[in-house]
Amino acid sequence: MRTLRCLEAMVTLRVAIVGSGPAGIYTAEALVKQSHDPVEVDVLERLPTPYGLVRYGVAPDHTSIKSIAGYLRRVLETPGVRFLGGVELGADLSVDDLLSCYDAVVYCTGAMVDRHLGVPGEDLPGSVAATDFVNWYCGHPDVPPDAFSLDAEEVVVIGVGNVAVDVVRIMAKTADELRGTDVPEEVLDRLAASKVKRIHMVGRRGPEHAKFTLKELRELGELLNADVLTFPDEVAVSDLTTLSRQVRGNVDVLRSWSERKPADRPRRLEVRFWLRPAEILGVSRVEGVRLERTRLEDGRVVGTGDFETIPADMVMRSVGYQSVALPGVPFDPRSMTVPNVAGRAADRQYVAGWLKRGPTGVIGTNKSDAAETARTLLAEAVPGTATARLDDLLAARGLSPVTYEDWLAIEAAETALAGSLSRGERVKLVGRDAMLGACGRVARPGGAS
Repeated sequence: MRTLRCLEAMVTLRVAIVGSGPAGIYTAEALVKQSHDPVEVDVLERLPTPYGLVRYGVAPDHTSIKSIAGYLRRVLETPGVRFLGGVELGADLSVDDLLSCYDAVVYCTGAMVDRHLGVPGEDLPGSVAATDFVNWYCGHPDVPPDAFSLDAEEVVVIGVGNVAVDVVRIMAKTADELRGTDVPEEVLDRLAASKVKRIHMVGRRGPEHAKFTLKELRELGELLNADVLTFPDEVAVSDLTTLSRQVRGNVDVLRSWSERKPADRPRRLEVRFWLRPAEILGVSRVEGVRLERTRLEDGRVVGTGDFETIPADMVMRSVGYQSVALPGVPFDPRSMTVPNVAGRAADRQYVAGWLKRGPTGVIGTNKSDAAETARTLLAEAVPGTATARLDDLLAARGLSPVTYEDWLAIEAAETALAGSLSRGERVKLVGRDAMLGACGRVARPGGAS
């Protein structure tokens, strides 16, 4: 009997993680490190490439943050961890498929779409999501390089978080300033042809409520190609003593910009506060934004009835991300998350990252979040529950996932492309066909890869 128990204890726990961004890869790492028994982790990704927002969300000129990919890479190279790209839940596999092939499944698909403003005119041509713009300049295969032409001379960005800061910084810079980054060559050409002259970044609350970090804010003030300005009455704060050090720093920087005199740089960035969008104006496309002056009343933002119109050829909303429901997975449409207790969503099903807690925190926040989910999973998962093998199931359907070795071939092709263009360490390939071609594959019609 004792020998039988020992053999049972050595049965390998097989876990599938859906999503290869930081949350997914940190979960894989936590499972391997925390488990006292053998564990095999397959990290499934609908794209041919791993790393999620580290590859397709971090601004290309933020190379220090993008360096976290080196850490994630080491996790994917850990014995017992396997990357399988080009495999999509809902299109290629169902939840039942995964539960038949694994003892447990962890969903880590993040928050993939933007929140809407809910104002008239939001659907006019020229009104776009910041998430699409970020995906565009980051070379995401879901957004083609011709998605943005930047023929607008005046742009309004709604939102005062780090994503909004990234967006306006990329628009304000010259193409030459981005030439050493991994921006796709096709995107760089369009940035070089940009007609943008004036950018307005608008927040509905005051400067003390803005969500950007001090480091990112200061970067705006150092732009060589744009005058960056604020309005004294909009950045005035009556009492700084109750604010955190970080927020005081933000307010000090914003107030200092109100004292600047324009230096006639090619572009101008105005950072505005206490304004909320009431309507996006235009007939056949965006022509401007009607904004209402706001104030706080019992901690709530309320309108004052005082309106201002900013002419604009493009409006970009950057008011947050939200997750989307996965086919067959429990989902709360109010919180836009998978309901869970310490990461447990249902029998043998778990969740981590933004899909678990909402789009909060920074990349590193996902590490402790993943560790909690891994503890919950390891405390109750039963090895040997799975009755099938994913490799057999995929082969029977004629599907061949992108392997980690294939991903390394894509990386090598991007490095070679950068060398041929005399552009930094890497230039991203654009589109699934180019990426799959780099590893000797052909995209399947209508397939995830």
